[in-house]
Amino acid sequence: MDLYGIGYSNIRLPNDRSSYIYTYNSYINTFPEEVFVHEFLHSLERILQERGYEIPELHDYQKYGYKEQRLIGLKEWYKDYMNCNIKSSDGNLVGLDSIVYTLTPPAESDFKYTTELDFNNESKNILEEAKNLFKAIFRMFGIK
Repeated sequence: MDLYGIGYSNIRLPNDRSSYIYTYNSYINTFPEEVFVHEFLHSLERILQERGYEIPELHDYQKYGYKEQRLIGLKEWYKDYMNCNIKSSDGNLVGLDSIVYTLTPPAESDFKYTTELDFNNESKNILEEAKNLFKAIFRMFGIK
């Protein structure tokens, strides 16, 4: 997921412990960890694409003959994607280049204007959203 061009994944779990997300049910969430793997792979995909590597799109599993399977979801696709073990139409193996595992993640200093996000303070309406935006801007310039 890309939030306003910032370029990070945000996975939010409900606070309600009775939510189905915390209970394994093969009809609802076949591979519950899959969402974390999926979003992480989007991050690696983007790192390589920004460096000019040509790799399969993460969502193109069907083009390469993979299908979502009951109980394990797209586990085989993700495994082959991460190991650059997907057979392309020309017979070559494609996927994430192994160099992606040696690159360092971005640091705060890599961004021109950074601000700490408060995920516990989610806006309920447009007025709160505007108020929080101005607070963040003022904090950025040292104004309280």
